Amino acid sequence: MIKFILGKKLSMITYFKDYKALPATVISVMKCKIKNILTEDKEGYNAIKLECYDERGKKYLKEFRIPKDLIGNFKVDDSIDINIFENSDKLSVTGISKGKGFQGVVKRWGFRDAPRTHGQTTKYRHPGSIGPTTPQRVRKGLKMAGRMGNQRVVVKNLEVLDIDKENNLLIVKGSVPGNRKSVLEIRNKELTRKGKLVKK
Repeated sequence: MIKFILGKKLSMITYFKDYKALPATVISVMKCKIKNILTEDKEGYNAIKLECYDERGKKYLKEFRIPKDLIGNFKVDDSIDINIFENSDKLSVTGISKGKGFQGVVKRWGFRDAPRTHGQTTKYRHPGSIGPTTPQRVRKGLKMAGRMGNQRVVVKNLEVLDIDKENNLLIVKGSVPGNRKSVLEIRNKELTRKGKLVKK
């Protein structure tokens, strides 16, 4: 069974399991229903369009692509909630990472500092050479200073540690991208963003 839903990141906690302290993230799972079913014959791809509501009643719409042979298992107005998950499920969580602003090459790419000797004075964290004499231009894709973060990030194989069905809370092992209250796409690990099933 494929699983997909929207949620919100609440906070990180320390979860104790089998006498071990594990880093975990608390996710508030939204209550959703199927708004529309998109098929390859009409729209050009197969997807399920969800209409989800958070704890304050704010509405979110999101399409999840699924394989063509599984599109018949869903019907319009079917509800999807936290009950689809079980303990020890492996999930993939997608979100927008925290924006860190304009950063230099040392923080953004992990470049090494320049030596503190041999005539160096103030350019310890500069990028250094950005290319040879030929060609007389900067090559595309060169690692340089620029905006860091604020990008779509997927974290895979996150284990479900605990489920609070009364409060619609999901506790997963590890960290997920984004700020608190940011919206997350939650899928089981076999379902890719492009709607393919990958056996892992």
